[in-house]
Amino acid sequence: MADEASRTAFMEIQGRMIEATGKLKQVQAQMRNKEGEKKRAFLTLEELRQMSDDTNTYKSIEKSSTFDVSVIHGLINSFHNARFILEPKPVLVAEQEKKFTDSESAIASLQTSKEYLEKQMVEIENNLKELLQQDPGLARQIMSLSV
Repeated sequence: MADEASRTAFMEIQGRMIEATGKLKQVQAQMRNKEGEKKRAFLTLEELRQMSDDTNTYKSIEKSSTFDVSVIHGLINSFHNARFILEPKPVLVAEQEKKFTDSESAIASLQTSKEYLEKQMVEIENNLKELLQQDPGLARQIMSLSV
């Protein structure tokens, strides 16, 4: 039978593993979000750069909008719903370039956090392996619970 100290150590390692796994998943989700923002900014920039400088461009101001910026070609005669505001093309280009670079720097920072958490996970796994090698009774007890 596993002694109380080994059980306590196992519970502590298990808690650290659960916490690190949760943090890692959160960082990965944030990275996916920032990758999406970066891609939207890039694609919007591609569209904006193809337009002439005198093209009317409109910025979305509706918070529930999926896209941050909507670009509309040509003239719009009536705009009953005030969800967009007329913005000069250079302003929209500058905003999208900032979003792109901000996303890149956030992704780099999140990548550093991800690498740290992955190293932490390896360390926790090694601690768990070491504990189970030191106390075969605890290992048998855990195996009997998981089967």
